[in-house]
Amino acid sequence: MITVIGEALVDIIVDTEGQVTSVIGGAPLNTARAVARLGIPATFLGGVSTDAFGERIMRLLEADGVTLALGAQVPEPTTLAIATLDDSGAATYRFMMEGTSAAVVTPEMARAHVGPDARALHVGTLGLVLQPLADASVSVVAEAADDQLVMVDPNCRPSVMSGSPVFRRALDEVLGRADVVKVSGDDLGFLFPDEDPIAAAARLQGESGAVVLFTDGANAVRIVMGGREVVLDVPRVPVVDTVGAGDSFSGGFLAHWLHAGRSRADITDLDAVVAAARYGIAVASVTCQRPGADPPRADEVPGGWS
Repeated sequence: MITVIGEALVDIIVDTEGQVTSVIGGAPLNTARAVARLGIPATFLGGVSTDAFGERIMRLLEADGVTLALGAQVPEPTTLAIATLDDSGAATYRFMMEGTSAAVVTPEMARAHVGPDARALHVGTLGLVLQPLADASVSVVAEAADDQLVMVDPNCRPSVMSGSPVFRRALDEVLGRADVVKVSGDDLGFLFPDEDPIAAAARLQGESGAVVLFTDGANAVRIVMGGREVVLDVPRVPVVDTVGAGDSFSGGFLAHWLHAGRSRADITDLDAVVAAARYGIAVASVTCQRPGADPPRADEVPGGWS
């Protein structure tokens, strides 16, 4: 079982022609869906509204086999993200989140709904900046069992994280317990604006002690751990958009980790990390070829679990 803590929202996607579509999103929700679609039990710990968007989210969770940890929906309206695509399919985000469903989870609620059967925890994005959800994420990570793997994806959104003391505090606290940190070039540029991304990834690894997975877009995935670096190629695929690609990578990594019978104790095994990262790359490559965050099922992943 993998428990993913964070927000469920609706992405309002605006393409370069001004055409608008809506898809279910939120990086943590996308990650939970990716895990479940790959056949690994997943629980989403976040607020889902009773409004029409929330009902749509619930139908998707049920179809994908994701368990809603809270057990019931909440009356607050669904959180929205406006995702504007550029010519390459990359998205930039603005959020409508005050008084919405993503903000309802308290530390007490979160701790009550993380069971001992969770072999891995995943936190990030609005779960590190939106209160009281940020405190809930910090609390759950701080109380993680010794054998629970913790993965952090800061998934930095400057529009809500720039100058936020909540974000910096929450990120520092979860990094203190993190086993794996997944970051993009944009994340590293936000966190370490005066450093080259490769040097920034090495600095992040040194400061946190965690395995750093640097997803450098279509260029490569760089694994930085214990003074070592491995560069993995990314396949060239026809990209529709990149919405949810990083989340699919994270979900693929975690799903492979559990499918292979790995535990937190194995995180120093470079071969195990490389195998899980390669699978995450394969999962993300499928997502990039579809509109919106639409992760593949296990039988759609090139190369399978190997």
